[in-house]
Amino acid sequence: MEYTTQTQVDGEFDAVVERTVDALEDAGFGILSDIDVQTTFEKKLDEEFRQYRILGACNPGLARQGLDADIELGALLPCNVVVYESDDGDVVVSAVDPERLLGVADDSDLDAVAQDAADRFDRALGDL
Repeated sequence: MEYTTQTQVDGEFDAVVERTVDALEDAGFGILSDIDVQTTFEKKLDEEFRQYRILGACNPGLARQGLDADIELGALLPCNVVVYESDDGDVVVSAVDPERLLGVADDSDLDAVAQDAADRFDRALGDL
């Protein structure tokens, strides 16, 4: 089962992260969190891991619509976008599929929100 949409991006890792943040902002998302998994694993587990960042993306208007429809939706927010080094050294940007994510709520009132978010993620990844 696929639950993300992704693209391979040319460039140095940190530059791709910056481009991803910019593309998400251009698509109407703000970044609420930025988790550096590699650094966290090094500090907390004393273990090495590939470069891997989790960006918590949120569009306030869509979040408001979703929460108005289902107050429990906050458990699924924000939508995550990851930037990571693949096994062969490429940089991959992967975004959660909002339609799959919000599908767990089984609430047709969320369909338009999910579609709008999916369209915005597709646009952002396409701009990379």
